[in-house]
Amino acid sequence: MKVTALPLTLDLKTTFRVSHGASDQRHNALLRLEYEGISAYGEAAAVPYYGDTQQSLLTYLRALPPLQPDPFALEENLQALPPGAAAARAAVDMALYDLWGKLLNQPLYRLLGLAPAPLPPTSFTIGIDTPQAMAQAAQESGFPVLKIKLGAEQPEESLAAIRAVTNARLRVDANAGWSLEQAQSLIPRLQAYDLELVEQPLPPGNPQAYRQLRQSLQEQGVTLPIYADESVKTSADVARYAGAVDGVVVKLMKTGGIREALRTIHTARAHGMGIMLSCMVESSLGVTAAAHLAPLCDYLDLDGPLLVANDPFEGILYQGAELCLPSLPGLGASLRPVRE
Repeated sequence: MKVTALPLTLDLKTTFRVSHGASDQRHNALLRLEYEGISAYGEAAAVPYYGDTQQSLLTYLRALPPLQPDPFALEENLQALPPGAAAARAAVDMALYDLWGKLLNQPLYRLLGLAPAPLPPTSFTIGIDTPQAMAQAAQESGFPVLKIKLGAEQPEESLAAIRAVTNARLRVDANAGWSLEQAQSLIPRLQAYDLELVEQPLPPGNPQAYRQLRQSLQEQGVTLPIYADESVKTSADVARYAGAVDGVVVKLMKTGGIREALRTIHTARAHGMGIMLSCMVESSLGVTAAAHLAPLCDYLDLDGPLLVANDPFEGILYQGAELCLPSLPGLGASLRPVRE
């Protein structure tokens, strides 16, 4: 199997702001796997707050040891990967699954025994800006489900402005931007805006803080579900947060790919937790790979391609907030034709 790693720079339609910072481009990496005339693909998203860069991802992928020649030896190939960024390992995982499906001429969801529909609707993300700008973006999106990025400044004003212009289902994502004291005070007030859930209000690495927050919210009569994103990367993290949060956010770029994402989903279910399937800023390649797991999840946040102006792939189809999984074999994502 021949492996090629290439830079993949994504231009964003608008500046994307979260509590970690703002960006106009995302610098990802593309992996191409060639086997007996078949090309399979995987994507690695460089996430700065995980310490990844496009160059570090490319360096890892270009230094991979030879993969086993048996294309169906997924477990053996994945276990043999050297330590490194989860996103880089996810690109290898995706490409192997893509090849598997193409060799068997079946879409991945079918090989996993999953039905392609019905699926939960995906949310559309509104990045941090002034309350007025966020309200305008929410109104113009036309989406019935919105994920609202909130920081430590003007969170309630932003949410109030958005709720004044839309009846959409709203989810709040603080991206670990609040202290325990801020969350204890703020979340009860935010409940008045008819939210579905609050995602990652506190910094990662402290399950006890989430237990304290949950107890405080219960004492205040707050019933908003709390979901952990940055705190839960793989299945090994799930048990630490069981009883502290209501659900987990699963991303291929955190788990290291589809195989570990499946383990994370099943582990969370065993602990009675809900599942949101999400993505980083990725092309249609990475998001389509994740979407094959959508039938297993309660909520979807798979809007990455909708934020990108120069998506080189086509795959998952959007009908507003409704997703349609491709019927092509493998991941079902293919390079767009090059325009002359």
